[in-house]
Amino acid sequence: MDRHGGRHRPSSTTRGEQMAAMKPRTGDGPMEVTKEGRCIVMRVPLEGGGRLVVELTNEEAETLGEALKAV
Repeated sequence: MDRHGGRHRPSSTTRGEQMAAMKPRTGDGPMEVTKEGRCIVMRVPLEGGGRLVVELTNEEAETLGEALKAV
């Protein structure tokens, strides 16, 4: 019995069972930009693997675009 007087329930994985392995996310692949609700989400691949995820408003995206064009 558990500390609340109820019967103990086994966890979702019991001894001998294994959970599925998660695949590592790599930085390979293109930069992605999607519109999600009111925001723009930018996913930039990183050299060491993984992705930088940035959520921007429309105004922030316009400012970023102008700054990149100036470079």
